[in-house]
Amino acid sequence: MIWVAGNSNLPHRASRFFIGGYLNPFMVSENLLRELNKQINEELYSQYIYEAMAADLWDKNFKGMAHWMWIQAHEEQAHATIFYNYIINRRLKVELEALAKPPATWASPLAIFEGAHEHELHITSRINYLMELARAEKDFATVKMLDWFTEEQVEEEANTDEAAKNLALIGNDGRGLLMLDREMSTRVFAAPTNPYYTPFFNAGVAAAA
Repeated sequence: MIWVAGNSNLPHRASRFFIGGYLNPFMVSENLLRELNKQINEELYSQYIYEAMAADLWDKNFKGMAHWMWIQAHEEQAHATIFYNYIINRRLKVELEALAKPPATWASPLAIFEGAHEHELHITSRINYLMELARAEKDFATVKMLDWFTEEQVEEEANTDEAAKNLALIGNDGRGLLMLDREMSTRVFAAPTNPYYTPFFNAGVAAAA
């Protein structure tokens, strides 16, 4: 049987063949594509909220922690780029949504890093949801792409949890806070070892080649 775009009587599974009225030869469903595009927004919001946290840490004079969080924000930008390039590689349409406004201030560095850990747990739940969708649709290319993120989230959760627990142990000890702040200032950005990663200014360029 040949499916015809625009036919309202198409069976539900026809959505796997057409997106926006155009033939989709790579068999990504509308729902999965929508969720992949939503994940770009999730990753960019992660960048946005971590930049807000960095700004608040800077305002509180924790420059090392602010640096650590700024690096974290840079990582989230890289994650968004991976999803962006992956969608383009599948010859599908990237659609960006508006970003929500993040909070501007937190009660303390501990509250900031506890919030960062909670946010990473949310991102993990999003990656797991995407994986469930991809597996249910037998989209093994997307499953393979998401495998990298499942491993990445283990590290992201561990890093933010460790920082939060260190801060909880230190409490209000000024010397301890100063030492931790200096230690966290040494973090450096490591570019993701992912085939869909390109520096942000090249996003889409390598994917379209």
